[in-house]
Amino acid sequence: MAKKNYAFYPGCSSQKGASASNFVPSIEVMCDKLDIQLNEIPDWNCCSASIGYGEGSQLSRLVLNARNLALVEQNMPGQDLVSGCPACWLATRETAEKLHEVESLMADTNEALKEAGLSFKGTVKARHLVEVLIEDVGFEAMKEPVVKPLEGLKIAGYVGCQTNRPFGIAGESFENPQYLDKMVETVGAEPATGYEQKVTCCGGALAFSEPEKSQKQIKDIVESAYDHGADMIVTPCQLCQANVEIYQSEINKKKGTKLSMPVVYYSQLMTVAYGGTAKQAGLDGNVLRPQKLLDIASK
Repeated sequence: MAKKNYAFYPGCSSQKGASASNFVPSIEVMCDKLDIQLNEIPDWNCCSASIGYGEGSQLSRLVLNARNLALVEQNMPGQDLVSGCPACWLATRETAEKLHEVESLMADTNEALKEAGLSFKGTVKARHLVEVLIEDVGFEAMKEPVVKPLEGLKIAGYVGCQTNRPFGIAGESFENPQYLDKMVETVGAEPATGYEQKVTCCGGALAFSEPEKSQKQIKDIVESAYDHGADMIVTPCQLCQANVEIYQSEINKKKGTKLSMPVVYYSQLMTVAYGGTAKQAGLDGNVLRPQKLLDIASK
């Protein structure tokens, strides 16, 4: 089968030594099994994320993201820009749509891009990797490479707020999105139906500025997973994964709780189900060991 080609925007958090450096290895295995070819954008730059909103102007944010889009147009014509990071996806998609809508912003952005020898024409579509999996591959095709069904695992699908979008899929819900539960089912695990915290915000950057508020959110997210009998939480968001996993120990110290709920990426589940090793799935980078998933990976 011919591979489907996409321009891949990894994002800063996936780089070596960064908070989500164990994300990309599982993406690579998953995509290889699904005949998806991710072609890294040459010389890509940060999307500006929260720093751009906090200190930079609107134009500076737009220019940073337009540069990545322009690099795709120049080097990978005809390919959609795909990101696994919700923050990168939202920033890039916002830029692509806003520049289409406001001619003056497009002109100002391209004036700035001239300094880099680039020009954005507006031909690139910005997409999240989950969109590609659902829209271009489909749930049935995602099930075909499974050689180690994750039987016996019950998993709470935590979508988070940044990826709480319908992804263009007919019938998807903002209040109770089903796509992550369906992905859990495709790998042979049981979704924790009724998990009511699936679109609750993890607090994001409030983990630093207002930790009490963020940790209250995280406590609710984790305790609900326990209440629904989940063995672990799965998420498509790097920031959600980091916050919900790392701050459980801090919550335990403050609240006297004993939270120890593993938090994994959907791509890690799929890599193990597709026959990948624990290392290929990046499970060595998880702070809280997902022991039941590790056991399946070792078989």
